[in-house]
Amino acid sequence: MSTPAASPWIRLHPDDDVAVARRRLLDGEEIEGVRIRGAVPVAHKVALRDLAAGAVIRKYGQIIGRASAPIPAGAHVHVQNVDLGELSTDGHFAEPTVPWALLPESERRTFSGYSRPGGRAGTRNFVAVISSVNCSASVSQYVARRFTPEVLRRDFPGVDGVVAFTHKSGCATADDNTEILQRVLAGIARHPNIGAYVIIGLGCETNQAAALVRKQGLDSGADGSQAPVVLNIQQQGGIARTVEDAVRAVAGLLPAVSAQRRTEQPLSRLHVALNCGGSDGNSGITANPALGVASDLLVRHGATTVLAETPEIYGAEHLLTRRAVSRDVAEALLRTVRWWEDHARLHGASIANNPSAGNKEGGLTTIFEKSLGAVAKGGQAPLMAVLPYAGTVVGPGFCFMDTPGYDPVSMTGLVAGGCNVGVFTTGRGSVYGCKPAPCIKISTHTPLYRWMTDDMDLNAGTILDGEETVEQVGLRIFGTILETASGRRTKSEAAGIGDEEFAPWQPGPVF
Repeated sequence: MSTPAASPWIRLHPDDDVAVARRRLLDGEEIEGVRIRGAVPVAHKVALRDLAAGAVIRKYGQIIGRASAPIPAGAHVHVQNVDLGELSTDGHFAEPTVPWALLPESERRTFSGYSRPGGRAGTRNFVAVISSVNCSASVSQYVARRFTPEVLRRDFPGVDGVVAFTHKSGCATADDNTEILQRVLAGIARHPNIGAYVIIGLGCETNQAAALVRKQGLDSGADGSQAPVVLNIQQQGGIARTVEDAVRAVAGLLPAVSAQRRTEQPLSRLHVALNCGGSDGNSGITANPALGVASDLLVRHGATTVLAETPEIYGAEHLLTRRAVSRDVAEALLRTVRWWEDHARLHGASIANNPSAGNKEGGLTTIFEKSLGAVAKGGQAPLMAVLPYAGTVVGPGFCFMDTPGYDPVSMTGLVAGGCNVGVFTTGRGSVYGCKPAPCIKISTHTPLYRWMTDDMDLNAGTILDGEETVEQVGLRIFGTILETASGRRTKSEAAGIGDEEFAPWQPGPVF
């Protein structure tokens, strides 16, 4: 990106056919020899040259679509004159990439976290009340509400909270749905930010609490943990008795959890989720590539970073397969993309028509354009592995997890996989939080940061403002991730967000 900071637009690559407006471009004004034809909103695209109907359109040096009608230089380039046409989304695999060398041990950063069994480390210290089925959701919430912040501060100051993990599933679902749900719930139970937990079921559901414990190995104690407390409403004698029994169980767990103390931890125990929501035309210019810089730094220090949202890498998957450490990893990623194509087709839809109304208003025209900006969050490190939804994250290095693009469902999978910090970029203003993991939110432009300052942790708009480079903002993000992992509260934590955002994926039928 070589465009001078004073220029009213940004040209991201020498081969690009479009530039992105830094400010509203006015009809008739002349910029670098191009006369503007009709106003162009901020963060939207303007044609740098005449484009014939059917001509490919490049941004980031990559194809984002075709001109659906002739587009003169200086015209607004958006949904009214762009479509995907017959563009190929085939992936490409280069020769296996040599993994980046880690920094010498003496140069690697650390964070202050909670030591957990199995060589893991927590960035927070919660107690979980886990529902096996929606029928026990209210009971789980009643239990968690008994342990108010005031009670915890007074009696158990070392505990960040008692959180009910509830959902809308657990019974009358296909086997695949039950398997995914069990993987998610077990991931929360094992999560390094969970110091202890109880499981509450109804008693007659498909996802039996005892079966969940047995099938997911939660009763094995292989990681040094004790067998969990499992309660069923029907066996306990109803709602009131179950609530009281569960409250007593949680109260018995709290002293040991509160006694936990932070100690110095290597970054190999830090697993960072990379996500975005409410994207705009600035996302792929500022916050996302800056997060990519931070991701690469984390990888060099021995950490693990995980990109997700398969429908939102569509059309940009070749940028990841070219970085895969093996052909098997590249083909695994392509299989996930093809599954989504088939899944969408089965329901009479297409993942080629993904940008939301807010995305389009913010300047994103096609899924290819959105995906190219989204992939930037993953930096340049080699792709080490492709994980199933809520699959256990094993590092170090840069990985990809197969998740939907819907933010709560995607982040639930990442957190259930073991990510103990989340970083979330937004151009429209997402207020997402994801207990038990802290979620750092980064605005793509300064007006958003100022307007929603109580919700945004960092401002990447300084790149547009010409005050910082992508690399400098990436360094700030890296530092904020380490501070957050060590206990610094995020804006979403201060607002209490994260109890209702737990949303396991349900891809299969309900009977």
